[in-house]
Amino acid sequence: MTNVYDTKGKKIWVTGHNGLVGSALVRCLQDEDCEVVFAERNDLDLQRQNDVEQWMDDVKPDVVVVAAAIVGGIHANDTQPVEFIYNNLMIESNVINSAYKVGVEKLLFLGSSCVYPKMAPQPIKEQSLLTGSPEPTNEWYSVAKIAGIKLCQAYRKQYGRDFISAIPTNLYGPKDNFDLSSSHVGAALMVKAHKAKLAGQSELEIWGSGTPLRELMYVDDVANGLVFLLQNYSEEMPINIGCGEEISIKNLAKVISGVVGYEGAFVFDAAKPDGAPRKALDSSRIHDMGWRASTSIEAGMKKTYEWYLQNIE
Repeated sequence: MTNVYDTKGKKIWVTGHNGLVGSALVRCLQDEDCEVVFAERNDLDLQRQNDVEQWMDDVKPDVVVVAAAIVGGIHANDTQPVEFIYNNLMIESNVINSAYKVGVEKLLFLGSSCVYPKMAPQPIKEQSLLTGSPEPTNEWYSVAKIAGIKLCQAYRKQYGRDFISAIPTNLYGPKDNFDLSSSHVGAALMVKAHKAKLAGQSELEIWGSGTPLRELMYVDDVANGLVFLLQNYSEEMPINIGCGEEISIKNLAKVISGVVGYEGAFVFDAAKPDGAPRKALDSSRIHDMGWRASTSIEAGMKKTYEWYLQNIE
């Protein structure tokens, strides 16, 4: 395959470089022949348009990856709607518009699977975008992310800029959020299993029935996929990145318990919500281009637990 865009020797700005995806991208780009640049939060407020424009004009990156975002779970979305819509709109608008103004060659905007309608057919194809209403519990974040995708399409349509968008599936890995009040399912189960092991508990309570299916991908795989897209993708339509494999919450708990070393039983609290019975992305477009995730759920969870023990616990 001939590269659409050669990243060799390019200056690449990763926004949100301390986050889950951003930090994985920085790790991944170390294997590429390029220069990675980033700005610390204390040095550059991405919500201030003049500051972003000035910084980009000074640094002059060739490539920008927009991985910076205000993220959180259902409770955070519900109680802080202003942060989730306004802050995210400001960050992406400032970075994307400044990239256009200073002549950035390529920009990749990171979307989220929550941009898709709540009732989209499974597995979800890219064509489902804007065919229905988003999940009400995270619509503020969803609307902001949809706006970022449409902004990239607008600069592409009106000014011919090589701005693209990628939509990853559920992610986990080093630098994940391990706060039980706001974490996602993989990290939450890991913390619960770890604490149950330390406390010598014979039972571990899990919300819901354990039957919903989830697609989870190790974050270093998605970083590898994003670099692949920078080099090989240039289309208006956003593109899904997933592993194409699903696992039930019950089996996920078994895998994580095995990694953590928790040997007790599971108790499923059916009074708690299950969420969507299934949520998976159709990643056939990127798979057809020749890219696939390479980390098994067992291997990925093992790496994540090692990081958790060294950095959180």
